Amino acid sequence: MVVLTLNRQGRRNAVSSELGGEICRAAGQLAADPSVRVVVLTGAGGAFCAGLDLNELGDSGTNFDGRFIEAVRDLPQPTIAAIEGPAVTGGLELALACDIRIAAASARLADTHARVGVLPGSGASVLLQRLIGYGRAMEMSLSGRFVGAAEAERWGLVNRMVDSDALGAAVELAGQIAANDAGAVTQIKRLIRDGADRGVAEALVREREAAASYFDAFDHRAVAASRRAIMERARAELSPEARPES
Repeated sequence: MVVLTLNRQGRRNAVSSELGGEICRAAGQLAADPSVRVVVLTGAGGAFCAGLDLNELGDSGTNFDGRFIEAVRDLPQPTIAAIEGPAVTGGLELALACDIRIAAASARLADTHARVGVLPGSGASVLLQRLIGYGRAMEMSLSGRFVGAAEAERWGLVNRMVDSDALGAAVELAGQIAANDAGAVTQIKRLIRDGADRGVAEALVREREAAASYFDAFDHRAVAASRRAIMERARAELSPEARPES
């Protein structure tokens, strides 16, 4: 088992082009290593991933690249997301790319593409509705509102919620998986994924193409201009006073 930790704590693990490249490289190494039975993905500093780095997105847009999410989704090993704090937009898509999601009570999940003014390009429009249903996916993606861990568990967005130690719970589950026959685990994952993906692959291509076309005509400066408002709105919704549940 390997724990892959995003570590840009000053940016709540927001993905820059550099971090995205590191994720791709690490995933490539893990995929080629038969000794790795399970991969646990988490974030350092009490945050899973705040999405793409809006500074870089608004400046050059070079981090508008979903290859790091595809690299995680394409791993042959079972993958478990251990989510604490925010998993937002690209961070949500990164969690969706994993096979299993375990959330601490602190987890807050949101699809804020509509707030930023970009289209999802790494699975949100395809995978989210397959997990939680059409109406709930529409609610999350059109409003951009944050969903707490307990609600996410009820909706099936995460497998389960734990009080605080999502990583510990994920590692424990990874150990249970790793104790099974490696060949059978790999094949069962492939069978389940293939069954779930019937029609998904084409939809993911359409989403990626639409997002790329939209972004080509997108004014990057609009992100920079609205970044403070976007971040302040997110902070307000992540504050304890704004939480609808304990």
